[in-house]
Amino acid sequence: MTGRLITLEGGEGAGKSTQARMLADALCELGIPVLRTREPGGAPGAEFLREVLLSGRIEWSAPAETMLHVAARMEHVAKTIRPAIDAGSWVVCDRFHDSTMAYQGYGQGVDRGMIEVLGSMVGIVPDLTLVLDVPRTVALARLRKRGGADDRYERLDEEFHRRVSEGFHSIAAHARCVLVDAEQEAAVVHEGVMAAVRELMA
Repeated sequence: MTGRLITLEGGEGAGKSTQARMLADALCELGIPVLRTREPGGAPGAEFLREVLLSGRIEWSAPAETMLHVAARMEHVAKTIRPAIDAGSWVVCDRFHDSTMAYQGYGQGVDRGMIEVLGSMVGIVPDLTLVLDVPRTVALARLRKRGGADDRYERLDEEFHRRVSEGFHSIAAHARCVLVDAEQEAAVVHEGVMAAVRELMA
């Protein structure tokens, strides 16, 4: 069996982690070997960088922050994603390159051409990207319900999140992407996710 990479993208509170878990479970039920992972993170070195990036203890310049995300991704691909795909597993990843483009490129104003070049150096492109779209008011309600401390990106202002949303809508126009209405209940959103995955399987 040929391994595949499916990524889930979207802003804070879009339900990516929930849908990644439900998708991985559904693939397992179909007899497909699957690995569920996340970014930043997914490998020991990348998890270290995740803590550095999300804690907010250091105020990085935007280009440096971008490079740290890419470094974490390269480690993630080398140590986790590529070995799983080569072994025939489908990888379901909560965030990938498109989050860097949306958050650092659109949100923080880092040169998007540079981000594209850095992304090409990672050496892998998702077979399918599911962009979960949810109104900001709904996302905020979900984040409040979830509780816990906000990470560095969740603490940024509404104008930043508006730019990120604009970025994801632009990214969703790519051929490998499917925009999924994520405002509904998780089970309904999952049906939209599976419809896109079934197209990939066809």
